[in-house]
Amino acid sequence: MTAGEGRAPIAVTASYEARPDEVGRVLLLYSGGLDTSVMLKWIQERYEAEVVALTVDLGQPGEDFGVVRDKALRLGALDCVVVDAKDEFAHDYVLPAIKANARYGGGYPLFTALGRPLIAKLAVEKAREHGCDTIAHGCTGKGNDQVRIEATVITLDPQMKIIAPVRGWQMGREEEVEYAREHGIPIKGGTEAPPYSVDDNIWGRSSEGGPIEDLSEPSREDVFEIVTPPQLAPDVAEDLQLDFERGCPVALDGERLGLVELIERTAELAGRNGVGIVDHIEDRIVGLKVRDIYEVPAAEVILTAHKELEKLVGTIHQNNFKPELDRQWGYLVYAGLWYEPLLADLNAYMDSVNEYVTGSVKLRLYKGNVSVLSRESPNALYDAQLAGFGESGGLFSQQASPGFIELWSLQTRMAHRIRQQRKD
Repeated sequence: MTAGEGRAPIAVTASYEARPDEVGRVLLLYSGGLDTSVMLKWIQERYEAEVVALTVDLGQPGEDFGVVRDKALRLGALDCVVVDAKDEFAHDYVLPAIKANARYGGGYPLFTALGRPLIAKLAVEKAREHGCDTIAHGCTGKGNDQVRIEATVITLDPQMKIIAPVRGWQMGREEEVEYAREHGIPIKGGTEAPPYSVDDNIWGRSSEGGPIEDLSEPSREDVFEIVTPPQLAPDVAEDLQLDFERGCPVALDGERLGLVELIERTAELAGRNGVGIVDHIEDRIVGLKVRDIYEVPAAEVILTAHKELEKLVGTIHQNNFKPELDRQWGYLVYAGLWYEPLLADLNAYMDSVNEYVTGSVKLRLYKGNVSVLSRESPNALYDAQLAGFGESGGLFSQQASPGFIELWSLQTRMAHRIRQQRKD
């Protein structure tokens, strides 16, 4: 696409979508990659608008944010704001997910869905600070992230306008490369299309597209960046201990750490032992069924330990009930409804339950597997004397069991008798 092409009127289907005459200054969510770099130039050209870039550090490994900022400025951005949001992300987004044992579709731990509402919140804040009337992002029309970002933005600022160029400009990879060449935009990694579309933060990494779309093929080893393929992991198991206080992991192998560092170090331990690979068939909220490969080493270990400790301190009724709320929490966050009142209600319950989730869990990592070795808590609803097969006395009388069984089975026995009489 050349500078003079693509001038057809922009279709607007929602009240918050920006018309060209409404756009004066744009806050662009900027990663430094091809899409958002092309977007930075394209917005200046297409809308004749000023652009302020925003880059958010959520712990993406190997990213040089100074280079990203310099690139945005060279491409004409008025400013490129880089926000180190790792601590906020860990404490205000990942920690609630830990308390809710947050997974989606019975499989993968949520991580991209946790980052998007924070990025959108920061976008609204920085847009206001820099006098922007519009926020732009690089999401496609087929994914969940467009929903998560836009729903958050218009919830926090109903007056803010949004543009999503990738949804409408109809440029493929080759056209984007051509546009970049024409406009002097450096292309990271050359012009060859990358095999996968990747998103990552301190809690996990996702890969999709390319060979992953072939469901008949196993995932290739070249997809894995932070987790060693299990067959290549060490032949000797590695043990670790996680300590929790009120549902929050606070120490690794007896060393107290800040949450960000604890997550990073747990990810390193688990990743080198092949723990945290999830090959997942996923139902997106926009109606598509897709395949994604997730690398979630820290999440797999920490969630396993947390759930085990939670089970130890919870009653039978809490342990039967909470998984349903965990599932609902995961769905709301996956679906981009971070500010849904029900989620706040669920968070209140999660905090209440986790008041007692204090203690230690020892785990073993071995070739892709994580298993619990031991667990202990001052709040454990476990008594070795009561649980053993010897005489317990005190709180538990074995002689009382027959009476309990008679009452416990009463309705079942009545129902069975009545149904048998009808059959006769």
